[in-house]
Amino acid sequence: MPESASISHTRQSDLNPRLSNSALLPTTERTWSWFDYLSFWMSDIHSVGTYVTLGNLFASDLPSMAVVTGLFTGIFMVQIFCNLVAQPSLQTGTPFPVVCRASFGIKGALIPAFIRGVIAVCWYGIQTWLASNALVVLVLKCAPTLSPWADVTQHGLAGLSPLGWVAFLSLWLLQAAVFWRGIEAIKHFTEWAGPLIYVVMLALDLYLLQRVGFTSGWHAIQDSLTFPGKSLSSHGVFSAFLMTITLTISYFSAPMLNFGDFARYAKSTKDIRRGNFWGLPVNFLAFTALTLTTIALTVPAFGIRISDPVETVARTDNTTVIVIAILAFMIATAGINVVVNFVSASFDFSNLAPEKISWRTAGLAAAFLSVFITPWNLYNSPAAMHFTLDFLASLIGPFYGIIIADYFLIRNKAISVPDLYSLSPEGRYWYENGINRPAILTLCLSAILANVSGYLSSLAEFPGISWFIGCFSAVFLYPLLASNSVELFRKTRSH
Repeated sequence: MPESASISHTRQSDLNPRLSNSALLPTTERTWSWFDYLSFWMSDIHSVGTYVTLGNLFASDLPSMAVVTGLFTGIFMVQIFCNLVAQPSLQTGTPFPVVCRASFGIKGALIPAFIRGVIAVCWYGIQTWLASNALVVLVLKCAPTLSPWADVTQHGLAGLSPLGWVAFLSLWLLQAAVFWRGIEAIKHFTEWAGPLIYVVMLALDLYLLQRVGFTSGWHAIQDSLTFPGKSLSSHGVFSAFLMTITLTISYFSAPMLNFGDFARYAKSTKDIRRGNFWGLPVNFLAFTALTLTTIALTVPAFGIRISDPVETVARTDNTTVIVIAILAFMIATAGINVVVNFVSASFDFSNLAPEKISWRTAGLAAAFLSVFITPWNLYNSPAAMHFTLDFLASLIGPFYGIIIADYFLIRNKAISVPDLYSLSPEGRYWYENGINRPAILTLCLSAILANVSGYLSSLAEFPGISWFIGCFSAVFLYPLLASNSVELFRKTRSH
């Protein structure tokens, strides 16, 4: 049976308009090839945040071999998880919030969609602000006389300087313009934005090698790879290995959850798997190697180890290098923002009232919300920010686990597309009052277990462990609770 068979006999007249709009309907545009998914992951990975995270990870006291093998294992697991969660969206041609209707019920699906949308809005604002900081650095390098206007204490408004506001709104408008042109424009944007970083980082490495000399540069790279002193690590090799795996998977947990938003456009399963292989293990490990090389070269070049690529560029004495590199990092950060946060929030918020909120309207609403939360203030309060986002993120694991368990274990990969858009009590996904209670109960129990794990001293040192506990708890609990639900079992069996 072809992958689109479940869509081919679905007429738009069969779908309730209160549950559908042009963005949430099953897509008929299957145009994404494996290269588009490679570009997607390039845009997701090639960012300042990933660069800094990798730099700090290798600068820690963890055994180097454990970190390398942990990254390798973790990113392969991310690839497998993405391939799994892609299947229901590829089969039905629908985005993440619509797929959730099969698991959570027509009304219950509003819960995961809304929470994922809130997370996306928060990170959209933070990523836009971080990218705008690079633009401020660039402007001050070219026009130092504007320094007073970059000082929040002199001319600040809502915690941001005038120059900061200009930079933030400029990036905000750039991203909105890309988004407004639609999913095809986003696809084309990622096709060149992601690879651009490789060109810039290679050029930056050549510049640093030319500055310090090939011999000194080569020795610096060798020294960084030997990680002197790691034998004195306070962590065991296996413990460090697990820590790296949990960090890697939790880092990609958000785009992994709503990967179906993009998987729905694939030409075939083969394109998704091939693109995910080249975009995740191969591309991620290549970017890791290039990041470590660049960081290593900062030691002989500037006398200090610099893990921030923007600061590295700002310390160079070549204006051309500064302009090109900072613009490239800005574009790359904008790429991850549009792909991971803008698109996700648009589908999720449009799903709240499809008949009234279009995809573009939902996206602009999310963008405006990202301004009003003043992300720079949110980011400047790490305790409050991490408490809020960590709690919301702890729900991502249960969401993922429920979707996977429902699709593969309960329904045996069978989904009725018309019933995803039906408000009829006879619909397969209506359940009781539009809510699948076993799924909601599983969510609550798994989320409690995931959050409690963060307070256990034996697990506290593993970043992102809440995702694993929430996900695997949901995979175990959901089939158990669902099998005791006569209504769900009846509808599943009748399928």
